[in-house]
Amino acid sequence: MTFSIYDASIPVYRRRLEALSAILTKADAYAAERKIDPAVLIGSRLYPDMLPFSAQVRIACGHALRGAARLQGIEPAAIEGEANTFADLQAWIGKTLEILGDIDAGTLAGSEDRMITFPTGGRTETLSGADYLLHFSLPNFYFHITTAYAILRHNGLDIGKGDFMGDK
Repeated sequence: MTFSIYDASIPVYRRRLEALSAILTKADAYAAERKIDPAVLIGSRLYPDMLPFSAQVRIACGHALRGAARLQGIEPAAIEGEANTFADLQAWIGKTLEILGDIDAGTLAGSEDRMITFPTGGRTETLSGADYLLHFSLPNFYFHITTAYAILRHNGLDIGKGDFMGDK
């Protein structure tokens, strides 16, 4: 079996987002059980100068969407709407998974060699599709998924590596 850029991207994005969705379900139940206002968890940060949990989820979804779109050579889809409740965040993840689920492996064929130009940090960068995926999209995606996990764990949610990996 040949390993493809599709295999290195779309299933990875999907599995982590599915795991994050399961963690959100646990966080919602945790907040209800402990009588914690969900807004407290959704607005939580690891440090005052870091973005809150809600932003971590939105940005992770955005990296998955932009990564998949740019590898296909198309404009990234935008998801509109609020992200103020667990239901809102689940909707963001659900819409992202829906878009990713509609991607055919053939649309990414050859994208490892395609040059991708994209905005980042107030400048424009150009990388091959492989370098874009491995050195920009996936690291940023994992950063925000991991930070979202860490924020909830820091706030007492009983989750572990299996939850992060999507094993549970």
